[in-house]
Amino acid sequence: MKRLSKKQMIIFAIGQLGWSLLGGIISAWLVTFYLPTSGDVALGAKQYIVPGLVIGGFMTVLGLITALSRIFDAVTDPLIASMSDRSKNKRGRRIPFMQVAAIPFAVITVLLFVTPVDGMSPWNIVWVSVFIILFYLFMTLYCTPYNALISEFGKTQEDRMFISTAISFTYLAGTLLAYTPFVFAGLLRDAVGFAWSYRICFIVLAVIACVCMLLPTFLLKEKEFVDTQPSNENVFKSLASTFKNRDFRTFSLSDIMYWVGLTMFQTGLPFFVKVSLGFDAGMVMVFMGGMTLLSAVFYPFVTKLVMKFGKKKLVIAGFLGLALCYSITAVSSIQGVLPEEGNANALSWVFGIIIMAVSAFPMALLGIIPQSMVADVAEAEAKTTGQNREGMFFAARTFAMKFGQSLAMVLFTSFAIMGTSQNADANDIVASKTGMMVVAIVAVAFCVTGAIILFFYREKHIMKTIAKDSDKAFMKAIENEKESE
Repeated sequence: MKRLSKKQMIIFAIGQLGWSLLGGIISAWLVTFYLPTSGDVALGAKQYIVPGLVIGGFMTVLGLITALSRIFDAVTDPLIASMSDRSKNKRGRRIPFMQVAAIPFAVITVLLFVTPVDGMSPWNIVWVSVFIILFYLFMTLYCTPYNALISEFGKTQEDRMFISTAISFTYLAGTLLAYTPFVFAGLLRDAVGFAWSYRICFIVLAVIACVCMLLPTFLLKEKEFVDTQPSNENVFKSLASTFKNRDFRTFSLSDIMYWVGLTMFQTGLPFFVKVSLGFDAGMVMVFMGGMTLLSAVFYPFVTKLVMKFGKKKLVIAGFLGLALCYSITAVSSIQGVLPEEGNANALSWVFGIIIMAVSAFPMALLGIIPQSMVADVAEAEAKTTGQNREGMFFAARTFAMKFGQSLAMVLFTSFAIMGTSQNADANDIVASKTGMMVVAIVAVAFCVTGAIILFFYREKHIMKTIAKDSDKAFMKAIENEKESE
């Protein structure tokens, strides 16, 4: 079978830019749009669904809708993965799914923000509930087959690392594009109003995302590069077999720790910037953009480091690097170390720059390497059992990510408000320095735990199973690795 050229790998990576852009829109704007703060209302934002912590006094209506949609999402992940793994489509097991999903995925993302009633109404709750479920359904329909191709297109370790690096670049690009309405919506607001200033931005971004997602489905012919037999296991047997794999269980548990720690920090970043460091809200984008771009600078060096040290050691180093970053953040949150919000001083800048600098390298390691580790385990399983379940492995990894992110949101909202008096009728989260310090310390604990768990991942065992002649450099990097068999 053919091996993808570097140009074709980049074309494949463009698909990730598309779906990460749509995912970024939901991550960045769903809560902001439907739970406007008092400042947004003053600018013309409307409340389309019931505001405040009205579900048991600790959850919003939107929070409940999102939680239920995640449960649905967790069910569809293995179902779609199994459908893709078992597909006998003459054009391949993955690309036909991606092609079908792309347009509805983009359209649904926009419709999620276009409510049927221009004001607070139960019909808007129904609308959001239906479209958030459809969003996650079509996201899974595109992303699960897409991720499975990382293993199938990456025929050598060099190719696999190049693909992982490329999709990390495009993921960052898509995520950053999702934040552009912060700039452009303000320019449109006087002409079209608050809601449509954002909706127009979302429409433009959705068109860009759709084109990006479709590009690899038309320019890459899966059957020219992949020749695998469809799996014959049903969804339940396939899912059970996936988690029977010892190394995948170890990786997944470690991965959950990573996603909890990372999401707690990323969710809390606006609060760290304002509450802990003392900056105004406008500096959030400066620090977020700085961390992202500085991390991207290290991307080209990750493959060379993997060839020298192996993947396991670098991921453990990434965990410990994030733990160090979060420890510095915890120190900055100690009462009295830095000034209150709006009164940042020179020391605030010192802490902010150190946090950005320390976080960049571990974020690069953890943004690239884990994807290729899943591909390694999936390939080793296929060689050992004869069952090609790449889709199920990546679906299981996605589930670990979503579980970690959901747990992080619960933990963050619980810890961030420690020492404050939260108004149950308001959408604004009131965070304290004490709460932010606890958030950072808990994130450290999860990262250190993830590093400890990963010590039990048998990288040498996996690589011996899948290594090819072209992988000699990678094998040399781990030849002294001692692992339990």
